[in-house]
Amino acid sequence: MQNAFQDHINAKLPFLKKSKLLIAISGGMDSVVLARLCHNMGFKMALAHCNFNLRGNESDADEHFVLQLAEDLDLEVFVESFDTNIFAEEQKLSIQMAARKLRYDWFEALAEQLHFDYVLTAHHADDNLETFLINLTRGTGLEGLTGIPEVQGKLVRPLLPFSRETIEAFAKKSHFTWRDDTSNASTKYVRNKLRHDVIPVLKQINPSLLLSFQNTMNNLNDTASIVNESIKKVSDRAVETLDNHQIKFKISEFKKLNNPKAYLFELLKAYGFTEWNDVANLLNAQSGKQVFSETWRLIKDRNYLLLSERPKEIAETMTVFEADDFIDTPFGTLFLSEVDAVAETGKSLIFVDKEALRFPLTIRKWQKGDVFYPAGMTGKKKLSKYFKDEKFSLLDKENTWLLCTQTAIVWVIGKRADNRFRVTEHTKQILKIELK
Repeated sequence: MQNAFQDHINAKLPFLKKSKLLIAISGGMDSVVLARLCHNMGFKMALAHCNFNLRGNESDADEHFVLQLAEDLDLEVFVESFDTNIFAEEQKLSIQMAARKLRYDWFEALAEQLHFDYVLTAHHADDNLETFLINLTRGTGLEGLTGIPEVQGKLVRPLLPFSRETIEAFAKKSHFTWRDDTSNASTKYVRNKLRHDVIPVLKQINPSLLLSFQNTMNNLNDTASIVNESIKKVSDRAVETLDNHQIKFKISEFKKLNNPKAYLFELLKAYGFTEWNDVANLLNAQSGKQVFSETWRLIKDRNYLLLSERPKEIAETMTVFEADDFIDTPFGTLFLSEVDAVAETGKSLIFVDKEALRFPLTIRKWQKGDVFYPAGMTGKKKLSKYFKDEKFSLLDKENTWLLCTQTAIVWVIGKRADNRFRVTEHTKQILKIELK
């Protein structure tokens, strides 16, 4: 296997030979074999072990084993201890998902702090098959059926072409020692049930199951590349604007497609939506219709779909007193200062006649019926009409805040000042108000 591993590195992962590597090691057979294979090739490497404190003395024994292995191989080793049960409870995660998050977050932090180029894990061909079957049973798109990626950012899985059977034969032939996790024998976990009860039956039906599965993976990945190319082209046409607040999609581009629902799924699946019929129905819905995921929402706004984060609960009003130099808001900080002269104004900067104000001022969201006198114009205008003329989206309206006296709008913040508070030749006190 050492020769086959070396051939695979040379052919597919040659960049590892000149990289600084962190090997994730549990103490189990797979990770021990990975560590020894890499060590035999003379890689520049260190070990990283997570003690999740889930199996009492067994967890501590795993840690001691890894420490001894590092000493035997003359390698640097990093060990982190986690209270996984408490973390799972706090984050409302299953124990397995909590351990996974803790593990990968730590690996990422360690690699960043100590300048490791890549983190290597010991996932192999059987793990890949198990993951495929798990995704299949839960329901998934094409992405969930293309297997575990061999390279995923800084994560690399160089054992993916090798079966558990091959790895075990090599470990035994080489007289390696390792730790057995007794929880792997339990079939209460889906992965273990597939490993012990389902996959052996599939291998009886087809002794070349892993080879057939790999061929299927290759075909699916080829198909996925075609799909991704098509999705990219649609995305380039459909996305009109993209900023920190929203992504704006042109509905007309989706209506040109034979299966717009499929494209919406591919473009929006990362945002946690689950009701895909409702998402597709937005294309023909009335303006204002919304579909929510836990953290995002999709809004029909005339000829567009607007994707944005769900609004957070924030104070409806804030008060500005005459003595305030600044006030922090959900949309930035307002700075107030008296000046001697007016400079050039802008959307984020206005100058007003301080004596025309009546403190305290209020910062609030706009309301139906609000009226103001737009600077540079004569007469008044309903704020709703101003929004329509300026082609504000529903999200733009939602995110509009006003600076007001008790009876009048001073500034549609970041948009337009009110003419009634402009600086004139009779102004004695000039107040500069700036949003940063």
